[in-house]
Amino acid sequence: MLPLMPTIDRAGVPFILAPAALALLCAVFGWVRVSFLLAVAALFMLWFFRDPERNVPSDSSLVVSPADGRVVVAGEPEPGVAPQGVWRQVSIFLSPLDVHVNRIPFGGTVTRVEFRPGRFLAAFRPESARENERSELWLERAGHRVVARQVVGVLARRVVCRAREGDVVATGQRFGLMKFGSRMDVFVPEHWELLARPGDRVRGGETPIARLAEPAR
Repeated sequence: MLPLMPTIDRAGVPFILAPAALALLCAVFGWVRVSFLLAVAALFMLWFFRDPERNVPSDSSLVVSPADGRVVVAGEPEPGVAPQGVWRQVSIFLSPLDVHVNRIPFGGTVTRVEFRPGRFLAAFRPESARENERSELWLERAGHRVVARQVVGVLARRVVCRAREGDVVATGQRFGLMKFGSRMDVFVPEHWELLARPGDRVRGGETPIARLAEPAR
């Protein structure tokens, strides 16, 4: 029995078809080595844009990771990085080998979507969160607010954000992706419990990174 084709994000279709078509053309002309390299590139793109299913936790108090990758910040916000207000920050670095489909970290209503142009520094550098091109998503439910930020890197020079202001979204729902290596930042209120720690490996839509908590009275 042949294995099933992986599910891919639609943004990857041109990146897959272009090298695949060129590989076929080169094969017709007998350019075997070039055809082989192009076929490998097409297979890598097929794998890169994969969109696996995830087991989203049923606990509505949880904030889940919006992306696969490694936690590089968990705690006090980096200087000049957080939105206006008092927050705690969780940042996730995505290597080119990670799944790059992004998921909603905290279900609710999308109250704001902002795109900010900027630089293309390496996503693991702290200053990338405030200087790089990015897309910011504000989520609200029952007066609780969470901010998710897609940050491009050296290779990831484009973010895809399909969420729109006014959308009602569920925790773990797909909302976009970042093309190649990049970074995701999540900001939660200061009194919420952080579950992620620097160095943790997380899976988008599945790994809890924070928990909603009511402020002390």
